[in-house]
Amino acid sequence: MIRFDQVNKRYPGSDEILRDVSLEIAGGELVFVTGHSGAGKSTLLKLMAGIERPSSGTVLIGNQNISKLRSRMLPYLRRKFGLIFQDHKLLYDRNCFENVALPLYINGITGHEAGRRIRAALDKVGLLNKEKSMPITLSGGEQQRLAIARAVVSRPAILIADEPTGNLDEAYAKDIMRLFHAFQQVGVTVIIATHDAHGIQNIPAKLLHLDHGKLTIS
Repeated sequence: MIRFDQVNKRYPGSDEILRDVSLEIAGGELVFVTGHSGAGKSTLLKLMAGIERPSSGTVLIGNQNISKLRSRMLPYLRRKFGLIFQDHKLLYDRNCFENVALPLYINGITGHEAGRRIRAALDKVGLLNKEKSMPITLSGGEQQRLAIARAVVSRPAILIADEPTGNLDEAYAKDIMRLFHAFQQVGVTVIIATHDAHGIQNIPAKLLHLDHGKLTIS
């Protein structure tokens, strides 16, 4: 489903962020990306989601080569993904229901079908009773779960999360990881960047480790 072949990534005025990275992720896998701050984890995820393009090498998403894909086609590619960012990127002037609705509305899904899918996503993350609440009234863990509901409401094939438990206490972090594992169990490819090596020790998954842009796989 995702394949990197000798990928390098350099931003203008910087050293190489990723160096000669090759990997393959099959559909339905659970993958953790670990490494020190600045190791290249976020850049790797952006390349996987087509947010960035490689400086050299090949990134394949399905049978599509990111390097050769026209810019106007990228939004259609990204519909395969649910993305969860470190800072949630919630809209604080809209309630929980409206935040989760946004990806559906962008894809032209409205009315009864949208409402059904939004409430199903909120229910999966334990926030169905908060649909009319504003995000600012939620705890940090609840805001993260709301971001997950928004990411999965459009039923993506691939779920990518960048440090989703970084600002949460241990109990909330375990709840979030259980959610991701549950999505993987029903066939979603789940890729998570994390610095919390201890929190993922007992979870069966592929492990990608980055050290100054170089990748090892276990």
